[in-house]
Amino acid sequence: MNILLVGAGLSGAVIGRKLAEAGHSITILDIRAHVAGNCHTERDAQTGVMVHIYGPHIFHTDDAEVWDYVNSFETFMPYKNRVKTTSGGQVYSLPINLHTINQFYNRTMRPDEARAFIETQADTSIAEPQNFEEQAMRFVGGDLYEAFFKGYTIKQWGVSPTELPAAILKRLPVRFNYDDNYFFHRFQGMPENGYTEMVARILDHPGIRVHLNTRFTRDMTGNYDHVFYSGPLDGYFDYELGRLGYRTLDFERFTYEGDYQGCAVMNYGEEAVPFTRITEHKHFSPWESHEGSVCYREFSRACEPEDIPYYPIRQVKEKALLAEYVALAEKTSGVTFVGRLGTYRYLDMDVTIREALDTAEAFLAKGTDLPAFATSPL
Repeated sequence: MNILLVGAGLSGAVIGRKLAEAGHSITILDIRAHVAGNCHTERDAQTGVMVHIYGPHIFHTDDAEVWDYVNSFETFMPYKNRVKTTSGGQVYSLPINLHTINQFYNRTMRPDEARAFIETQADTSIAEPQNFEEQAMRFVGGDLYEAFFKGYTIKQWGVSPTELPAAILKRLPVRFNYDDNYFFHRFQGMPENGYTEMVARILDHPGIRVHLNTRFTRDMTGNYDHVFYSGPLDGYFDYELGRLGYRTLDFERFTYEGDYQGCAVMNYGEEAVPFTRITEHKHFSPWESHEGSVCYREFSRACEPEDIPYYPIRQVKEKALLAEYVALAEKTSGVTFVGRLGTYRYLDMDVTIREALDTAEAFLAKGTDLPAFATSPL
């Protein structure tokens, strides 16, 4: 069959490759001048540093099949994400661990002592946290919440933490040991030559044609047996019901001769600091050596129509509108919506690849009977 994939990011590349290997004819469109979507990487001409153009992407997963899949197209080098945060004139490790707790409270507690101490700081009157702030207060207490979560969250999401779901914080662990590895997955790493090189190799198949700088329009669907769409769900329908809410990022790039901050990611937890974090990109490739350095200050704000959407907001209003778009999509034949934008969900890279592999398998089994969503966005 002739298959169209809209978007040359991870979803489009992985689905396209699997279907091309099964003998289908694949066309992939992308509005940008490059493949790999928001995980696009490129070498900085001035310093030679591999830069994550749309912000850092760190690969981590417990899915052995996905890990083997990405390593079949690119060598993944060992990498542990060790995040630091500046708060109150000091630098701490995140996620909150025993070192963070002892440093913050100027103590030398052992694990069991720290666990008991944090429980005395927690607001135990909150039996069932209903929002982000209540979850933090129940989890770590007011002091740690104010120092590390409150200001950062307000800057990142543009709303009071009382308006955000508790589930956002449940993903962030508190460790009563000195483990400062941000993620807990078995497999963690960075592609030796960057994500764009990896995606280009996935797309390197005689059955795949890629057209960059090409805008998709709905009238194209009639030329294909099936379409996989990884662009914004509301954008497919020309925003006829309104726009789904996203946060976007602005990046303030600067260079430095030497080592600017000594780590890849430095958060700034205080609301008075306008940016959320500074990323120093040569530290994402610790196997390389560079004298010069490329850094980005990140600023989060509401996404406007011409901006790149990064984080789906998914609050009550957005979920109501999402349900309307899902109903509209389910009445549309010949199109399957995939990926972070197509399903309006925050997806890590490994989950994106897993869903793409599963969606391609489902298509090979069902053909054009595939529904609008292989994974429900609701």
